[in-house]
Amino acid sequence: MIPLKIVECPRDAMQGFHSFIKTEDKVDYINSLIKVGFYALDCGSFVSVKSVPHLADTANVLKAIDKVDNGTKLLVIAANERGASEACAFENVDIIGFPFSISEQFQLRNTKQNFAQAQETLKAIKRLCDQHNKELLVYLSMGFGNPYGEEWSVDLAFNWCKTLAEMGVKQINLSDTIGKALPEDISSLFEKCLKHLPEIEFGAHFHTRPDNYLANVSAAYEAGCRKFDTAIKGFGGCPFATDKLTGNLPTEDLVKFLNDSDYSHSINESAFNEAFHIASRIFI
Repeated sequence: MIPLKIVECPRDAMQGFHSFIKTEDKVDYINSLIKVGFYALDCGSFVSVKSVPHLADTANVLKAIDKVDNGTKLLVIAANERGASEACAFENVDIIGFPFSISEQFQLRNTKQNFAQAQETLKAIKRLCDQHNKELLVYLSMGFGNPYGEEWSVDLAFNWCKTLAEMGVKQINLSDTIGKALPEDISSLFEKCLKHLPEIEFGAHFHTRPDNYLANVSAAYEAGCRKFDTAIKGFGGCPFATDKLTGNLPTEDLVKFLNDSDYSHSINESAFNEAFHIASRIFI
């Protein structure tokens, strides 16, 4: 059986929070998450400080993290070659994520790049990752539709995955950026990708609501997805989502789904409860 990988995303939670979380609190929180047994932690970003001021201290956070040798990887986001170069300078960074949107409107809003520019940026980031022995993860943003009236279909999303595969990408997260994915589309896209692109590791980055997370997670899992992004209490998400209830997939909800279904996972629930307590203290 393919082992389940859970990637906790404090970066996604912190970047959209209403106030700046102190560096020492970020470090304490991430150190507590490292003990939980997650496959990876999405813990910071090297992007424009003007665009994401709440993560301006990512370099200082990375320097202070106590990365115990339990297998948990550290992941950071970079939106351009400069950011990826900064990330590569940190030995404790294992994975660099790049947001590639199949909505050109969103790519322009998110990274100020059109399709052609984003592909060139991705090639440059891949070269850096290869040179510095880092893994490259591409988030297929707007992977299940967009709010701009642009074309979307399972076939369109799959074709972009094929394009990324041809560029040498080995890890892709199919991302429901605005929380509008339908279970049938999730099933169809994951089944098609896993069948026809077996050399790629596909993950799910879902922005969910309390009334749809279970159906969406079930659809992805039953289609063969074994990698999920989460955030404690569902903090974070996309500012372009159409309702305030939409946030990241809550970690506690995914763990409950796995426990209720008797699916195995690597979460140390005692350590998770401690991290959950810290999250309740700093996200207020």
